[in-house]
This record gives sequence, C-alpha cells and structure tokens, in this order.
Amino acid sequence: MGELWTQMGSLMATIMFVYAMVERFFPAALRDTLQIHTQKVVNMLYPYVQITFPEFSGERLKRSEAYTAIQTYLSENSSQLAKRLKADVVKDSQNPLVLSMDDDEEVTDEFQGVKLWWAASKTASNPHAYSFSYYSPPDGKRYFKLTFHKKHRDLVTVSYIKHSKWSHIVFEHPATFETLAMEQRKKDEIINDLVKFRNGKDYYAKIGKAWKRGYLLYGPPGTGKSTMIAAMANFMNYDVYDLELTAVKDNTELRKLLIETSSKAIIVVEDIDCSLDLTGQRNMKRERCEEEEPKDYPSKKDEDESNNKSSKVTLSGLLNFIDGIWSACGGERIIIFTTNFVDKLDPALIRTGRMDKHIELSYCRFEAFKVLAKNYLDVDSHHLFARIATLLEVACVTPADVAENLMPKCVNEDVETCLLSLIQALEKKVAEELEAGMDEEKDKEEPTEQEEKNNGHSTVEDVKENGFML
Repeated sequence: MGELWTQMGSLMATIMFVYAMVERFFPAALRDTLQIHTQKVVNMLYPYVQITFPEFSGERLKRSEAYTAIQTYLSENSSQLAKRLKADVVKDSQNPLVLSMDDDEEVTDEFQGVKLWWAASKTASNPHAYSFSYYSPPDGKRYFKLTFHKKHRDLVTVSYIKHSKWSHIVFEHPATFETLAMEQRKKDEIINDLVKFRNGKDYYAKIGKAWKRGYLLYGPPGTGKSTMIAAMANFMNYDVYDLELTAVKDNTELRKLLIETSSKAIIVVEDIDCSLDLTGQRNMKRERCEEEEPKDYPSKKDEDESNNKSSKVTLSGLLNFIDGIWSACGGERIIIFTTNFVDKLDPALIRTGRMDKHIELSYCRFEAFKVLAKNYLDVDSHHLFARIATLLEVACVTPADVAENLMPKCVNEDVETCLLSLIQALEKKVAEELEAGMDEEKDKEEPTEQEEKNNGHSTVEDVKENGFML
C-alpha cells in the first residue's frame, strides 16, 4: 500500500513539473494549441455531453429566460436533494422566496429512464481587473450545466429540454376594444373591470386573496370569444398562454406549467367543455348513453377513455390549477375559459372565486353591426342601415357571419353592394328560421305513427274492459 502511494506521489510530482515547464517556457500560442489538442483527446475518451445555460445574455444586459425556467424547474428537486440551498426573491409574487441550488451544487433528474445531472456553477472573477476600483469585484457569471451520456443526445436536445417549457411566439393579434363588435355599454363594463384588477395589487393583498381573476366567455360559435381574449391581452399588455388540456399528461405537469407562467399573464383554455371529460353533467349523460347503447357496440365510456388516454388531468387538478395553493405563485394573472355550452360545465368549475366574471357573447345586433361596418367599410351611416337593423332584430346571425358578408370580395365592390349582400343573407336566414319554426309546430301538432298505433290499441282495450266488442 505504501508503495502505491509512493508511485502516485511521483506521478503527481511529474505532472506538476511538466505543467510548470510548459507554463514557463512554452509560448502562449503553443500552449493554446496544446490545450486544444489535449481537450480533443479527452473528448474522445469522455462519454458525456455537457450543455451550459448562462444566467445573462447579451453582455449581462438581460437575464436569460432559459436560466429562469431551469431554476424554476429544478426548484422542487433542489429543495429535496441539494445540501446547500439559496433563496431568491421573485418580484410581484404571493410566494416571494424560491429555493434553488447554491453554487457548486448538483442534483440528478430522470427523463424516460435516462439519468441526467444538473449543476449550478459560477465562473471565477478576475480580481486584478478591478484592483483600482473603490468597489468590490463582482461575482463571476453563474450558469447551469447539464450533463448526460452522449448516446442520449437526441432525446435530451429534442425532447427533454423542451418537455416542460411553453412554446414562445410573438403575439401580434390586432384586435382592440375599439374594433370589437359589441355593445359599448358591455365593453365599458369589461374595460373598467380590467383596469380595477390591474390596479388592485394592494387591495388583493389587503383582503388576503391571490392577485388573479377568472373570466368565463360563453356563447355560440362565431360570436367573438377569441377576439375578446386578444382585445383583453392588447389592452392589458399581458403575455398570453394558450393551454391545451388534452396535451397535458397529468395534474403534476399542469401544476408545473402554471409555475412556469410569468406575472402579467392571461392563461386561456378554449372550449373547456370539449377539452376533457371533467363535468358532472357529462358523466350523467355518459351513463344514460351507456344504458341506451346496445351491448354489441363499444360504449361511449370506452370511446372517451380512448380519446383521453394520453391525459390524466382530473377535475380536482384543474380546480387546484385555478385557485389552489400553487395558483398564488406569481401575481397579476387572468384565467379565461371559453365554451359554446355553458350548461355543460360543472358548477364547481365556474363558481365565483374561480370564474369571477361571466361574459355572454351572443348574436350580432345593430350596435355591434355598426362597429363592423366601420371596421370593414369605413362607413358610419347609410340609407340601408334601417333595413339591416330590422332584420338583425329577428335573425340569429353571429358577428363572424356579418363580417364575412361585409368584406368586399373584389376591388370593384362598393359600400352599397356589400350592404345589399348582407341584407340578402339576413333575409335568407330569417326565411330559414321561419320555415324551421313552422316545421317544428307541425311536428308537435301531428301525432306520430307510433302514437296513433298506441291510441288505437288503448281504445280496443277500453272496449274490452267495458264488455262491448263490436
């Protein structure tokens, strides 16, 4: 054993001697070349790949979004596994302290059976560069380092790094409240509500509630629910997070997505009634369908389970997402649900405190039409407006249908041509609705063949009971 230590000591001394000679007598250019080739040899033998994520980008002018996202993602693992932690202050958050790894700490992670290592590191600062300054030298640049085996390169770079992050695109929807086809009274009401929420930080803290607000937008398809969301986002200057529940694996992943959203954000779940099988009404409907379906055919339950097998998000998980403990992480958030059928939603999902304000977007009426006429034709009044106003009182048409008829189809179409096209479409719609109403009344008045058969059978039975058989 002593001989082994002697050999190790001799080897270390030799390495140190060679290193000192190289540093002392080799020119800098030659040392750099030697270092490059040495690193190449090491890379050939070293089976691991390393990716670094610096804290700042652009010469320390802006903190990297990737660094912040990784810090948030690793916070849970860090608090459980790391031996040395540091607490960072998160601005405008109900939970201002976030625990993360201290410098030179390492935690492990696992993804699809692959083991990965995350390390928090910091480059050493050069104290000599600040020797004539009255201020202490700044800390070195911090970064996260991800290490994994090279055989898993594609899995890590393609799937793992992106598996818990939102996809970012520039939001450029031009909708505003000025161009929104809606009664001015209702627009003013929504704007006032948004302004009150935006300025309500101290108020929400005073009453002990998380700084968030829920909006439920409901109405037939084509009534402007998505346009309303865009107008709200542009008015508030908030980021928009479009959440597709069927793409979320389970409640844990849903919580992680919530944590990764920023403050000053609008989280949108469109067509909530179609996203997942979450409502009590739908469960009852499914049970009725199962009773009515023949046993030889697959049940509705089996079809639903097949459609939603990739997602295990539950109603409880969604409720916690809206107003659970984790919903208070990060302030100034708006959550918006949209639906075409509000009656299908579970009352627990849309009660006050979760969906605080319910906004109905219905069929187009004359005041909304005037906004569309101004948007599409740049006209405030016209002699055909009176006829259109009369038709809109009885026709059930959406703003999308009206806009389609107002849009010029060629460069030669003038204002009157477009308005006449709309009148023609409205008259056709009114005629169809009248015809449908007459058919419905006729169906109610005329007994069906089965009803006549039942009535005839009852008459025969009555005659038999009374003892008169002709």
